[in-house]
Amino acid sequence: MSGSPLLVDARGMRCPWPVLRVARAARQAGAGVTIHVVADDPAAPGELARLVAANGWSISPADTAIGRGSAITVPPRD
Repeated sequence: MSGSPLLVDARGMRCPWPVLRVARAARQAGAGVTIHVVADDPAAPGELARLVAANGWSISPADTAIGRGSAITVPPRD
């Protein structure tokens, strides 16, 4: 998938909802997508890191239109 990153606004959601929303976005969009997620639950960064590690994705800080968040990259499949 090319183009703009997907945005998951998980503000106000408690874990595990931010992780579930990111997983669903990745599943629906498919491989080769970048997902920007903004979550304010203090547990979200750790939960997102575990999701990323379990799937072989990458994560980095990102500024989004709605605030500071994370960019999760789902690599294309070989």
